[in-house]
Amino acid sequence: MQPMNSASNDSTRVFRVPSNDVTAPDLMRRPDGSTPVLTIIKGPQSGASFPLEGSEISVGRDPKNSIFLNDMTVSRAHAKIIVNAQGAMVEDLGSLNGTWVDGAIVNAAPLHDGSTLQIGTFTLVYHTGSAPERIETGE
Repeated sequence: MQPMNSASNDSTRVFRVPSNDVTAPDLMRRPDGSTPVLTIIKGPQSGASFPLEGSEISVGRDPKNSIFLNDMTVSRAHAKIIVNAQGAMVEDLGSLNGTWVDGAIVNAAPLHDGSTLQIGTFTLVYHTGSAPERIETGE
């Protein structure tokens, strides 16, 4: 092994890519946040995320649903999620085990950023896709 030239260690060179260089991705840019997302945090398929694209998203055990939850605790046509300019809402479709939002069984309920949705053995979290707001802790 050859010793390193001490002169090369005396300075650090920084190379910057011009900001108008379209070949360099902007890694700090946030997504536009226009598409809300449901993410499974507990149960089969844990970690799977579903962008809520469109105005009505079907959820159930039937593979024809927009969100296919393959488990016997989920009804074939379990629930639907309605997305509009005011936000998102979940509506139970007469499922056997019910639809739960933030720990309460519901026929229909609005979804807010961070709401939990329980469908059968699945626990999903709803995110609006917008950047989180800073919470002041008072410290």
